[in-house]
Amino acid sequence: QVQLVESGGGLVQPGGSLRLSCAASGNIFRIYAMGWYRQAPGKQRELVARITSGGSTNYADSVKGRFTISRDNAKNMVYLRMNSLELEDTAVYYCNADIKAYVGTYYDTYWGQGTQVTVSS
Repeated sequence: QVQLVESGGGLVQPGGSLRLSCAASGNIFRIYAMGWYRQAPGKQRELVARITSGGSTNYADSVKGRFTISRDNAKNMVYLRMNSLELEDTAVYYCNADIKAYVGTYYDTYWGQGTQVTVSS
């Protein structure tokens, strides 16, 4: 059983900052790519940022230069530092990871339960 648990969401004013954290736990042999997605009301879930096990990153155009994804492989954690937050960043943010639970198997994709980020004045 693998679990992803996010934390760090909340209410912030425009221009403010937040740091999201996601911890992976359970039967984990290896974690490949990890990422953050978000879903605003009435919209589809979209990729925010993704990071490979080697540290390569990619970002949605809307967050480039404002958000930074990082990971701690020793702790099985991924982070999202969000600066210069805008009203349009309001959404539920989901952690995502490709995890191989046992040697010799393929990886599966896991999701966290989501954490609300609200940007409002």
